[in-house]
Amino acid sequence: MNPYVKLDVVNRIGTIEFFHPQSNSLPGEILQKLADTITESGNNDEIMVVILKSGGNRVFCAGASFDELMAIENEVEGKQFFSGFAKVINAARKCPKFIIGRVQGKAVGGGVGMASATDYCFATKFSSIKLSELAIGIGPFVVGPPIERKIGSSAFSQLTINATEWHSAEWAREKGLFAEVYDSTEKMDIAIQALSEKLAASNPDSMQGLKKVIWDGTDHWDSLLLERAAMSGTRVLSEFTKKTLEKLNKR
Repeated sequence: MNPYVKLDVVNRIGTIEFFHPQSNSLPGEILQKLADTITESGNNDEIMVVILKSGGNRVFCAGASFDELMAIENEVEGKQFFSGFAKVINAARKCPKFIIGRVQGKAVGGGVGMASATDYCFATKFSSIKLSELAIGIGPFVVGPPIERKIGSSAFSQLTINATEWHSAEWAREKGLFAEVYDSTEKMDIAIQALSEKLAASNPDSMQGLKKVIWDGTDHWDSLLLERAAMSGTRVLSEFTKKTLEKLNKR
């Protein structure tokens, strides 16, 4: 199947779904479409609440596209690529509608960042998480702020430093990344639908006001996340990272 980002609107609930055949990885084109679609949803008066999900059953999101990481040749290209994650996170925090996350499987790097940028995140017990950026010589600089905001600096440090270790969905729930964890996708989807319908029938002005309160103190992220994108864009050019990506690509 070809990569895609699509928006469906049913009964005032907007569902954004993204997909990439390489474990739902995130090349620049998908990141831009995601940011644009989230913004579009926020401006659509027919949508009261947004669900963010990925296609497929096994992996929620594998993070940055290795192919695009390996193709980066200079700092400008590096910053441009990582700015894609900044755009998605900033679009989510500025969207005036609540965004419900649906995480059906493992999330790595940017995938963890996307989950943390939602306002209320559901997951299955199969949704282990990992921040693998340091292991390839970079670091989760861009996705760090929303993750740390959700789980705190101590848990964020654990994820960041032990970059090859998977942490369970239950660990992520205990730390605050996931609000609810279910035994199956079917049970999770029933719960998501129930909450979405309640929110779709709620006062939009009150929800918009609460969204601002929830994200209070993040107005500087427009510049902060671009600065972080430059940090990642520089480090992806290092000899260490290039060699590590080549090794991983051969597996």
